[in-house]
Amino acid sequence: MGTLLVTGGAGFIGSNFVHHVIDHTDHAVIVLDKLTYAGNAASLAGLPEDRVRLVQGDIADAPLVDELFGQVDAVVHYAAESHNDNSLHDPRPFLDTNIVGTYTLLEAARKHDKRFHHISTDEVYGDLELDDPARFTENTPYNPSSPYSSTKAGSDLLVRAWVRSFGVKATISNCSNNYGPYQHVEKFIPRQITNVLRGIRPKLYGKGENVRDWIHADDHSSAVLTILGKGVIGETYLIGADGEKDNKTVVELILALTGNPADAYDHVTDRPGHDLRYAIDSTKLRTELGWTPRYQDFEAGLKATIDWYRDNEDWWAPAKDGVEAFYASKGQ
Repeated sequence: MGTLLVTGGAGFIGSNFVHHVIDHTDHAVIVLDKLTYAGNAASLAGLPEDRVRLVQGDIADAPLVDELFGQVDAVVHYAAESHNDNSLHDPRPFLDTNIVGTYTLLEAARKHDKRFHHISTDEVYGDLELDDPARFTENTPYNPSSPYSSTKAGSDLLVRAWVRSFGVKATISNCSNNYGPYQHVEKFIPRQITNVLRGIRPKLYGKGENVRDWIHADDHSSAVLTILGKGVIGETYLIGADGEKDNKTVVELILALTGNPADAYDHVTDRPGHDLRYAIDSTKLRTELGWTPRYQDFEAGLKATIDWYRDNEDWWAPAKDGVEAFYASKGQ
């Protein structure tokens, strides 16, 4: 896999993957990113120019995609519209990118016979009750609850169909919630961190009882690289690090780690259709492919993430005011 095409590689999880590839392999990377508000070329700053090339473009642009597929050995597809709140406000971009964009990439993978890995989310499975001991597995039925998760579910099904119908050499991974550097300030953890750093009280949806299964973005990257190298074509692998925490605990930990009172936050109106709990069972990935997460101490990983946002205000500050104005208009 001498050269990888990474779609959405200037976004949060995609850029972390590009950094991981450069740090841990000899591969070169071509990043294809539309550079919408969620993509930031600065997230790739400092990477070697002889190994990383950024192409600004749309994954639904078939001629461009066709050209790039002819230059690479494998493709990792991160590009997606991914914010639940935005999908409730305007679902159409989620259809254009997550469905039409994935279709366009799959057709190119079919034409060029390229290895293809599709990045998805645990949100395609819906949610679990707070007191349910179960966790999602590769056999959990799909039950998406938002325009975002439903379009990701649709993109997963397209990949499965292109494997079965056309022999595309693809794998899928569904991952739990990521945290770490380069995450847009609209997302839960960086929003609360940057609020605290600016002296603004964090905001907590509802009672804060919703549970997410947190994984550091670098662990997600190592898992994807493992699947790309060892994964069985046509298989799905769930990626998780046993990091279940409710939102209230996360906010209080952010406050404690920044030297603030643990109760110095405000409750705001809950999001419509807010999923209760996500939990990943990554046994298949660990036992069949030998992967293990590195960041198993959530508090240590969160502290490192806080330090990154404290040290990189020039990266996140330009988007902060607009994000807070948007949430304020919704009472959140």
